[in-house]
Amino acid sequence: MRTRCLNSFRAALQAVCPGLLEITGEAANLWFLRFLIATDDLVKIKRMQRKSLLKIKGIGPTYANRIQAWQSTALFSPQVSYQGDMILEDAQGLLDLHTRIQSLEHKIEKLMQDSPIAQILWSIPGFGTLCSSHLAGEIGTLERFENEGSLGLYIGMAPLDNSSGTYQRSKTPKQVNTRAKATMMIAVDHHRKQVPESQRYYEKKRAEGKKHNQAIRALGRHLTRMIFKLIKENRTYELR
Repeated sequence: MRTRCLNSFRAALQAVCPGLLEITGEAANLWFLRFLIATDDLVKIKRMQRKSLLKIKGIGPTYANRIQAWQSTALFSPQVSYQGDMILEDAQGLLDLHTRIQSLEHKIEKLMQDSPIAQILWSIPGFGTLCSSHLAGEIGTLERFENEGSLGLYIGMAPLDNSSGTYQRSKTPKQVNTRAKATMMIAVDHHRKQVPESQRYYEKKRAEGKKHNQAIRALGRHLTRMIFKLIKENRTYELR
């Protein structure tokens, strides 16, 4: 849900004011969302004074400088007349969603104490509270899987080969748990951004011509072997 909202939010911002997103590395940054809703009219953010900017939670001198640099050249498209209010509503909605997610994560963290698998997954960089608990719930118990290959198939990290002669491609096996696969894709993408070795592996696969999702699944397949071993030996991840 958050991803869908954020994608729609980014697209609307890009259409209404292309340069606005350049002041932040991520549209979901809380200070950026608070900046957008600081006025009742999106166009007014172009005229906000530095004193007012610094009163917004999360905005210090560095971000204030970025905003003021943007303000000096800011341009809005005619679409702002009817999309501006929707953008402000989306920004507020993302802030509210962030609060609800935080509350949910606190509750899940308490429940995770009773799940050894969730605790092991949680120890892996990038595998946050929600992803770890979701994957643990979908995996259930390791006894369900004959080997790490079976686990890889189940969580969608081991596509079946569908090549024939010079025709090479793979296909998704029917036994894939689509919920587990979607969660694993998110967790692996976060993981590779936090672990240099995994990032290098991802970049290697990209250099070989694989698309982003293919490279993520390749890394996910590698991580699945590690996850199977960690769960089987009942130990947490250690970053070397």
